[in-house]
Amino acid sequence: MQTRLIDQISDAAEILRRGGLVAFATETVFGLGADARSGEAIERLFAAKGRPSDNPLIVHLSDMAQYRLAARELPPMAEKILRAFSPGPVTVVLPKSSEICPSVTAGLDSVGIRIPAAAAARELLRVAGIPIAAPSANLSGRPSCTTWQSVLEDLDGRIDAILTLPAPHVGLESTVVDCTGPIPLLLRPGAISLDDLQRIVPTARQSSDPAASRASPGLRHPHYQPSVPVVLIHALDDWDSRQAEGQAVAYCGMDLPSGSQNFSFIQQFDSVETYAQGFYEFLRAADRAGVDFILVQSARGPGLAAALFDRQSRAAGGAANCELP
Repeated sequence: MQTRLIDQISDAAEILRRGGLVAFATETVFGLGADARSGEAIERLFAAKGRPSDNPLIVHLSDMAQYRLAARELPPMAEKILRAFSPGPVTVVLPKSSEICPSVTAGLDSVGIRIPAAAAARELLRVAGIPIAAPSANLSGRPSCTTWQSVLEDLDGRIDAILTLPAPHVGLESTVVDCTGPIPLLLRPGAISLDDLQRIVPTARQSSDPAASRASPGLRHPHYQPSVPVVLIHALDDWDSRQAEGQAVAYCGMDLPSGSQNFSFIQQFDSVETYAQGFYEFLRAADRAGVDFILVQSARGPGLAAALFDRQSRAAGGAANCELP
């Protein structure tokens, strides 16, 4: 298969309606779209990514009126959240419609739905007129993609097309909120924080049930990891540069460590927003540069910083550390 680079929404929509796979930009990261009603299309999607079949997918819709394409009902608390933050980087988990094929939800009776903020993505969904399941457009376990070039790097020859329209500006995957129970439960952090949710639905809480993670992607398997080790540090004083003697080291963060001239690849970010936007692409660029390991200064704080720290921790294998593995 030859992966086409296309810039016409109508062409992308036609490929999706025919059961093909199309990568497209949302405001968060690039998604890999497939018809959520088609078991064959979803099987191709899982194969293209090398994604475990027990990892559910998020269904993307063009507007609130389309929710019936994916969900049996829209509870009042879910409607409040969607009206407050959609179009935008929030996913609500709802009771699944029978129209959605079981492999989309990993056999669960619930489905995550999202209305992306990116205008081109919403227009694609509107023109396609079908529910589109779209995980991140990358090989499973790798950092998500925020440029079409990175999508091509991972998925060339595995998918039908990449829609090369404007790149994401948030840079991290959506917040996921389970609305199938009596109160909203935050499953995955994102740009929409728990404080944001509680301003709309005061009963919203952070989920403390490990089993609840089954309803959200990005929580149960290795994610966001380049091919070399990631070392996560909270403070620059935590790092002893002698550990890196004789090795090629990449570094990213909002501060520059002393002896930064000894690093072979450096990126400094001037805000949490730019850090979130550029983090995944930095991991990929450092990987391409052939470094031995990547040193990452952790993001600290609430909201977007907390979501970025979650992704950094997962890139480092689930725990912060100051020593090479």
